[in-house]
Amino acid sequence: MDGHRFAVSRLLPPPGLPRAIAYQSAMVAVGSGTFLTGSIVFFTEVLGLSPVQIGVGFSIAGLAGVVTSLPLGALADRIGGQRSWALGALGSALTFAAYPLVTSFAGFVVLMVVAAVTDSFANAGRTIYTADAMPAEDRVRTMAYARSYLNAGFTVGTGLGALALAFDSTAALVAMVLFNAALSLLNAGLVTRLPAAPVVRHDRAATTSRWAVLRDLPYAMAAVLLAVMMFHSVILVEILPLWAITHTDAPKPLLGAMLALNTVLVITLQVPAARGADSLPGAARLIRRGALVTAVACPLAALAGRTGGWWTVVVLVGVVVLVTTTELWFSAALWFFQTNVPPAASRGVYLGTAQTISSAADVFAPVGLTLLAVQTGGWGWWVVAAIFVGCAIAAGPAVGWVARTPRIDGRTAAQRATDGPASETVARPTSA
Repeated sequence: MDGHRFAVSRLLPPPGLPRAIAYQSAMVAVGSGTFLTGSIVFFTEVLGLSPVQIGVGFSIAGLAGVVTSLPLGALADRIGGQRSWALGALGSALTFAAYPLVTSFAGFVVLMVVAAVTDSFANAGRTIYTADAMPAEDRVRTMAYARSYLNAGFTVGTGLGALALAFDSTAALVAMVLFNAALSLLNAGLVTRLPAAPVVRHDRAATTSRWAVLRDLPYAMAAVLLAVMMFHSVILVEILPLWAITHTDAPKPLLGAMLALNTVLVITLQVPAARGADSLPGAARLIRRGALVTAVACPLAALAGRTGGWWTVVVLVGVVVLVTTTELWFSAALWFFQTNVPPAASRGVYLGTAQTISSAADVFAPVGLTLLAVQTGGWGWWVVAAIFVGCAIAAGPAVGWVARTPRIDGRTAAQRATDGPASETVARPTSA
């Protein structure tokens, strides 16, 4: 009995704001999981779009995300994280509610762009709010719980989406989309009811120099490193399944089991995996470990192309476990960078800059990794491994450079971590 209570307590977020954010994440993920499961079917059968049109819409939406990340971050800094989060959630709700009304390809593209922009705005606001509202030592752990619950909610949503598809009717597909819109609207209301975060100082010096982030070379270089590290996600979701079905004898049902294994590991291990991401040296260690783990996973993936039967299954499952380990460690390090490195008054533009770099990398990652890992017949996996070894080598110097360099508020990241959030949260002057 005591062991059962201990297990439950490990999965239950601390009471108060961390628990509220975790529950909110689960609720939103139920809606998004439901929609994403059947979105392609909805677009083709209800809206009557061709696969090419859908692909073009996703590409234009991705480009919109690259272009708008920085200005949206600046706007989130100006109006506050909680308000940005709520407005982004409201925009998402209205966008999904409008999807069934689309009658043309142009209308579809417009909604895809609006959805990308509102989602980016909500995510920026959510990160800013969490950083402003939580003590520095609790931020990463709070976001770890939120991610665990998000994965749990997404799993439930996937099941609901599959149920909607099973009805094989237009009404069920439309109901699936409107269900997501309703949860997004509820989310917007819940966000406005969260406790207000301490007001962050926006003095004139910080306001006028906000765009100095574009000259913060150490931060930009660290953002490039983080963007390359994000390739592990592309490997897990796109490249490894493609490799498995084209170059191994793995049974196709294994692909679903591989993603399910990833989800279970994230739900159960994300919080303990976040330990150590409470300082810049700790974040650097997690990045380095994560890079080396995926560097080992890549040759294993190549090996799966030469094995047979159950050995192929064992090797591919091992690759999923290794890449998921990278995901767990890297996510924790990324959250520390997002919430503790940027100056409090400029978190939005720093997040926007990093998102712009990451989105640009996302444009090339699927094609580049496919050419290397799949089209080469296997030897390219060693090149991908070398990329991650390079990330492991660069992690310490890159993070050290960020730690030593003052940001636009005149303080280094190391000083900001030592000072804590209290020195950044005072009344907002009317002249700002």
